[in-house]
Amino acid sequence: MTKQPATNPAPATLGPETIATLVAGHYDDVFGVLGMHDHPDGGLVVRCLLPWAESVELLDGKSGRKLGDLQKVHKSGLYELSFKRRRNRFAYRFRATGWQASVELEDPYRFSSCLAESDLYLFNEGTQEKTYRWMGSHAKCLDGVDGVHFVVWAPAARRVSVVGDFNGWDGRQHMMRKHPAAGVWDIFIPGVQDFALYKYEILDGDGHLLPLKADPYARSMQHPPETASRVLKSESFPWCDSEWLACRERGGQLQQPVSIYEVNLASWRRVPEEGNRYLSYAELADQLIPYVLDMDFTHIQLMPVSEFPFDGSWGYQPIGLYAPSIRFGTPDEFKGFINQCHKRGLGVLLDWVPGHFPTDIHGLGRFDGTCLYEHMDKRKGFHPDWNTLIYNYGRREVISYLLSNANFWIEEYHIDGLRVDAVASMLYLDYSREHGEWEPNEQGGRENLEAIEFLRTVNTRLYQSHPGILMIAEESTAWPGVSKPVDQGGLGFGLKWNMGWMNDTLRYMERDPIYRQHHQNEMTFGIMYAWSEHFILPLSHDEVVHGKHSLIDKMPGDDWQKFANLRAYLGFMWAHPGKKLLFMGGEFGQYHEWNHDKSLDWHLLREQKHRGVQSLVRDLNRTYRSLSALYRLDSDPAGFQWLQLNNHQLSILAWIRWGGESTPPVVIISNFTPETYRDYRAGVPWPGRYIERLNTDGCEYGGSGQGNGGAVVTRDTPWDDQPQSLQLTLPPLATLVLEWQSPDTGSIS
Repeated sequence: MTKQPATNPAPATLGPETIATLVAGHYDDVFGVLGMHDHPDGGLVVRCLLPWAESVELLDGKSGRKLGDLQKVHKSGLYELSFKRRRNRFAYRFRATGWQASVELEDPYRFSSCLAESDLYLFNEGTQEKTYRWMGSHAKCLDGVDGVHFVVWAPAARRVSVVGDFNGWDGRQHMMRKHPAAGVWDIFIPGVQDFALYKYEILDGDGHLLPLKADPYARSMQHPPETASRVLKSESFPWCDSEWLACRERGGQLQQPVSIYEVNLASWRRVPEEGNRYLSYAELADQLIPYVLDMDFTHIQLMPVSEFPFDGSWGYQPIGLYAPSIRFGTPDEFKGFINQCHKRGLGVLLDWVPGHFPTDIHGLGRFDGTCLYEHMDKRKGFHPDWNTLIYNYGRREVISYLLSNANFWIEEYHIDGLRVDAVASMLYLDYSREHGEWEPNEQGGRENLEAIEFLRTVNTRLYQSHPGILMIAEESTAWPGVSKPVDQGGLGFGLKWNMGWMNDTLRYMERDPIYRQHHQNEMTFGIMYAWSEHFILPLSHDEVVHGKHSLIDKMPGDDWQKFANLRAYLGFMWAHPGKKLLFMGGEFGQYHEWNHDKSLDWHLLREQKHRGVQSLVRDLNRTYRSLSALYRLDSDPAGFQWLQLNNHQLSILAWIRWGGESTPPVVIISNFTPETYRDYRAGVPWPGRYIERLNTDGCEYGGSGQGNGGAVVTRDTPWDDQPQSLQLTLPPLATLVLEWQSPDTGSIS
């Protein structure tokens, strides 16, 4: 085969300025010159830019017959072939030879754009909630040719190219088509294989080459510290959780028991004998799911799984918002994990981080050379606490990006709800800022009106599209109506973390029992506002890191008292109004603070005291799920009644949980001193027998085994403004859960 000479290029149909700009990768309308076009003198001309090729032939797209040799018109690999007598365009492909190899290639510049104007319009309008269906990289077949369609938003860029392992990371080979009105670029590249690595090479508006950018819509990414996006051509997963989804759609979650086990997938359990590696999604399905089911939790909440570069961020600084972390396996394997959870009756909640993103150069920061995703004003666009960037909630395309991402996890991965991280940081313009470091809103206030509208939009749209999911706010202030519907002036969340309850009660439990009598309000104040929101009571990962000590290590006293205090506290929590959340390790009293680089201390379960706490949490969940009075009226003051609120001197609290008509009441008594009280009297509403459903001082939990023989019968002695009373033994540092059974045994005087 005759090679084209390296010097003395053939005459070209393009002007020298156009050619120079094109081969330099600066031409802004590459689809206007590459591919098949009308010849300036009549007929057709085919052009390609293949810098690596030594010769290029044109083949008929149907028959494969050679139609001619393209002439090299520039030493950088620009080739042309003219057809002066042909008027009708036709399908073709190239045969290119270089490096002693010959390959046949489809020309990406012969394919028209397959973007829909309606999608672009909705994206620019900020109302598109399914941009992931066409943004990013997607397998397509055009004109019988298999390939991948790439789409990215970069309105200020002069040129955007797809670079990857399929083109030698050469930005001149696959320069994209711009849709100026939308600021979106696209290209269909034939022959790209599944799991191919790619990024975007971008020239900013001044012609400066930016660091290579990962795809904001990538569905899979390289294992950190590598940073490329990965093509994911197969997007069909054989779900078999339709029964679960149908049940979820019927709703009623707020009237159901919700007990959440919060998990960090990187450190729940590792494989130390294999270099301390992570468990895979498949291994987690085999090990984590049975464990959580045995513990009788209703949901797993996963700390962020969206791809993130820095392990120490725990996932709260994500780069690949649409890509489940490859640390634990493929996207399909993550779907398999969720599928198994649903098949076995376990809900899955996901930590979602729309409040900020990291400054890593391959990420969203200054994506096209401008502040595209982040707010340009640093007073709105930069988090001083976390050294991260803040999304521009006033830009409509950013709203489409985030709204679509929230919908993506629920639609594509069947997630049962999102816990939205750091909501307070989104709501306030002066969050963690000194005077002069923030600018009031247009009304003169400190509220971030754009972020508020964004949160309302996300919650409204998701609840409309996916009835029965849970949208949960981690919101640490007294912002009103976080879990009220939007049409009632709220933010539209379903549940809110009760950070005040958590801070107050932990502060109380950390005190020596001798001083607790002076601080009983720390345990009772939460009831004052318990029905202002739909609450979750969280004992999360944030409470067991950074020198705060583990739950067991927060407790005062000797070793026995530490465990007794923790058991009494957990009993108090499970019987208190509000859904429950417990971070992994807390369920068996791990001594050390959580360390994201290592497994939980499972060896502690060789000791009975740790097994005892684990058994208690299991029984708390079972008791909670079996006694509807403990959850049915969680958000209704009619479901709660104090019996003994002011027994400060003895540090005792007693209350009733009501579940509505035909539901037996449950009486709870907590003793937060190491004293045993015998013949202790507490009022009850109904005569009959009260079963001791749970006693945190039970021997099986590592306690002293003091109690009431399994049941107590009422006496006709009014007490605590109740017509009946019980005469009890209150164990030391313990919580009792007593269920009314029936009056058949009668009362005694």
